[in-house]
Amino acid sequence: MEHNGTDITEKMLLIKQQLEPFTKMAYQAALKIKEEDISNYPIFVAHQDQIKIGIPLLKREETGTSWSINASTLEEFYTKKLILEEKLEDFKKLYKNHEDDICFFVISELGAQYLFIPVRDLGQ
Repeated sequence: MEHNGTDITEKMLLIKQQLEPFTKMAYQAALKIKEEDISNYPIFVAHQDQIKIGIPLLKREETGTSWSINASTLEEFYTKKLILEEKLEDFKKLYKNHEDDICFFVISELGAQYLFIPVRDLGQ
């Protein structure tokens, strides 16, 4: 099935809406990851199948949605070659530009992509 740009944009907006309820939980986990000096770059993996990236935080059976959320880090992504060495600095710059957002790595029918969701509206 072929996707045009509008279909992909609409599907990404829908995925973003589906993940927004998990942003506050991810924000709390991100703070803990940073405070415990585990990583300055927490990444939350949103997936609908079984994957071996990160530590499970929420399983879709518990969320009542089709999404499971795992907590990971840039370091794990690098170790598992999901981010190549020559892309590390680019990713760090992108992450820094979104330091008020939660970084989700979304694995869906659209493939795998990063999605940054703002936390400023969570009333923390």
